[in-house]
Amino acid sequence: MQPRQPISELATHQVTNMPPYIGDQDLWLDDSALRDWVCLFGGAWAREQLARAGADAGAALTFEKADAANRYPPELKAFDRYGMRINQVEFHPAYHDLMKLAIRYEVPNFAWNHKGPGAQVAHMALTYMFSQPEGGVMCPMAMTYAIVPVLEANKGPGNAWVTKLLSTNYDNRDIPVDEKAGATVGMFMTEKQGGSDVRSNSTRAQPLGKESGPNSAYLLSGHKFFCSAPMSDAFLTLAYTDIGLSCFLVPRWKPDGERNNLAIQRLKDKLGNRSNASSEMEFQDTWSIMIGEEGRGIPTIIEMVKGTRIYCAASSAAMMRQGLVQALHHTGHRSAFQKRLIQQPLMRNVLADLAIEAEAAVALVMRVAHALDQSEENEDEAVFARIGTAIAKYWICKRAPAHLFEAMECHGGAGYIEESILPRLYREAPVNSIWEGSGNVICLDVLRAMHREPTAIPVILRELEAAKGKNFLFDQAVGDLKDELSNTDDLELRARSLTERLAVLLQACLLLKHGAAATAEAFCCTRLGSRWTGSYGVLPATADIDAILERAIPTAS
Repeated sequence: MQPRQPISELATHQVTNMPPYIGDQDLWLDDSALRDWVCLFGGAWAREQLARAGADAGAALTFEKADAANRYPPELKAFDRYGMRINQVEFHPAYHDLMKLAIRYEVPNFAWNHKGPGAQVAHMALTYMFSQPEGGVMCPMAMTYAIVPVLEANKGPGNAWVTKLLSTNYDNRDIPVDEKAGATVGMFMTEKQGGSDVRSNSTRAQPLGKESGPNSAYLLSGHKFFCSAPMSDAFLTLAYTDIGLSCFLVPRWKPDGERNNLAIQRLKDKLGNRSNASSEMEFQDTWSIMIGEEGRGIPTIIEMVKGTRIYCAASSAAMMRQGLVQALHHTGHRSAFQKRLIQQPLMRNVLADLAIEAEAAVALVMRVAHALDQSEENEDEAVFARIGTAIAKYWICKRAPAHLFEAMECHGGAGYIEESILPRLYREAPVNSIWEGSGNVICLDVLRAMHREPTAIPVILRELEAAKGKNFLFDQAVGDLKDELSNTDDLELRARSLTERLAVLLQACLLLKHGAAATAEAFCCTRLGSRWTGSYGVLPATADIDAILERAIPTAS
């Protein structure tokens, strides 16, 4: 928090040439690119809620609470003082304040509470804004969002949870769900021996009674190696029955009002995402309900994973935007060699390059969200959503860490100290690339989408063809893509380069069709040029850096 009267006249020197406190941000009104892409893809009707959310998410107090929640991470309280097992995790009050704020603004359920055109777009805009101050609370937000359609499709006992998940009330009490004002849900898949290879899981499920199959009660025995948000009210997980790997809903409390047998072993000491607890968990005759068809656990839980993956992409785009905002603020107030840093030609090049990358990221997120909005009525859009989510998740999450490193470097040493938000953002950035499928897993999913959906590549190519004729480099790159797709040799070996090419071309297409001319041209001449290495600050002298920066600088600045 900014001191009321900071002292600049010190005993040995006067403090000068230091940026002022950034203070309150307005994450909606100050972000021209976000507003434009949201409105373009049908989310304009939600502007009032987005404006309120942007002001509250960007408030200095919100950022201060995010800092506190990370400085004082959660602590495991496996037992009470009498030695009885309670499996609780205690959080700093700031974490609960952030959870309450996010749920009040429907960050976990907006699209389901306001179904209709543009609902997913507006939902991802909320995700994008709330991810800027703090990523830890977004983990339970993402999982709660993603499980709703899975439970709605199940039509069984698990469906009764949906009403609680759609609530705008945050209730952190560890009590049975039917006594709560609202609920959140987590997801446990990986085990020690398999990681992403969930078919190697060893957790077993036995029917509790004579009934078996979907919506029947089972007892689970086994372990899970990564269990984030362990204070959620229920979890979706995988376990083997005699028929095969199946999906189960595991509540913290059993229907008889007794605690379920969820034994938290320890909390992970993570690089980032420290405000959010991640744990190891053991199941010991743990009560659960089968969700979906027996033996079809992976397809059932993958429907949830699709939802969490777009959250990862949106969150990474958000951190890129906040890193850019911090860099613009610092360089706009700090002088070196008789000029403000933002006036120095090479720094302007770096900042403009960061700006076009950040806008390309949010544009692709909103395009995928738009496809999700259209998917029930339009099969081509449903196909685009399936492959586009994986493409966006891979590329945007891969670009975020380097982007934030460059934003940190714009600050010099001041960006490297913990009082700056940049170290926390930088530590947070890799998690979105690792969670919900690391890079190789996602690229293999892109290949699977290409093979299982005969229209996937035609849909992507039609999207790209709509921008042909607007830029020579783009036209050439689309032709090269077609050549690459026609060669089916060693596709798995080339999966990363192919996914990257698809992502960059989709971003270029969006910018050429709908973006500012200066941003689109600069993006194409670098990202589609033969000399691009992925580094920042390499825009050519012909780039309209003034126009790019004018669009990127928060309007309040």
